[in-house]
Amino acid sequence: MTSTQIDTSPAPTIEPVLKYVTCPGASKTDAQTHRMAYWQWGDESNPRILICVHGLSRQGRDFDSVARSLCDQYQVICPDVVGRGHSDWLADPKGYQVFSYVSDMVALMQQLRAQVKATEPLDIDWLGTSMGGLIGLGFSTLPPEVSGVKLRKFALNDVGPKLRYEAMVRIGEYLGQPMRFDSEQQAADYLWSISTGFGPHTPEQWLALSRPLLRPAPDGQGLVLHYDPALAEPFKTITEESAVSGEAMLWQVYDALTCPVMLLRGKNSDLLDHDTATSMTQRGPKAQLIEFEGVGHAPMLNNPAQLDPLKKFLLA
Repeated sequence: MTSTQIDTSPAPTIEPVLKYVTCPGASKTDAQTHRMAYWQWGDESNPRILICVHGLSRQGRDFDSVARSLCDQYQVICPDVVGRGHSDWLADPKGYQVFSYVSDMVALMQQLRAQVKATEPLDIDWLGTSMGGLIGLGFSTLPPEVSGVKLRKFALNDVGPKLRYEAMVRIGEYLGQPMRFDSEQQAADYLWSISTGFGPHTPEQWLALSRPLLRPAPDGQGLVLHYDPALAEPFKTITEESAVSGEAMLWQVYDALTCPVMLLRGKNSDLLDHDTATSMTQRGPKAQLIEFEGVGHAPMLNNPAQLDPLKKFLLA
């Protein structure tokens, strides 16, 4: 290229690397290991790590916008929680529980510590959407000598200790349903029908969010969803009474947090109500609350209005 020429080629697209970690059996009676996939963004030797964990029926590519905007500062790690995405499916569906997901995260942290050659517990930041926030709360109860890390900052995306049972019933109505699609667009249209709470998206944005949720059908005829339908089995055992009984324990875990916490909430969320969000700003770590107009459960963090406050919190 001469000095008078202008390079008009597009900037290279930042893409993640798909990696795996071997995790122990999901229960005391399950001796079989399984692999958890995760998407690694940025410099793999960077000890400044942001863990991004998705919601119940989603997968790690939900955080592409977050990762692209922060991978110059962090090594961003976005797991496909077991049973989803590129991770293994469990032989026993009873293993699809938060406590076993926490165990998988410990295995992941051990692998990341070895990768960056850490000799002391690492300081990490955690971003958890819905289920990913509950996994983070469970993970926060582990001492550093067990987890290998310490939480430096914690961002909860539309989740808290009290979850509205009616919203869990709504999610249970579609979770695990056998679906087959003739095209990506047909699948995207269906996913939109159950995901309008995610807020406004252009057709291009929604198709990009939908593609990672699809896999070729085993018989080669069309497309199916990316997760194990058996995820629905333990989820549908949740009753209103069990949800209420778990609430007190979750408040204890939340109140014990000592790191700075940001709470992101869709103003129209049917899972995390405004009163619970307000209580989270007044007790325990006294979360900084940011609410988004025109969004329900859950904000997808893929536009500046949602990304900017998150980045400000993490990078401060």
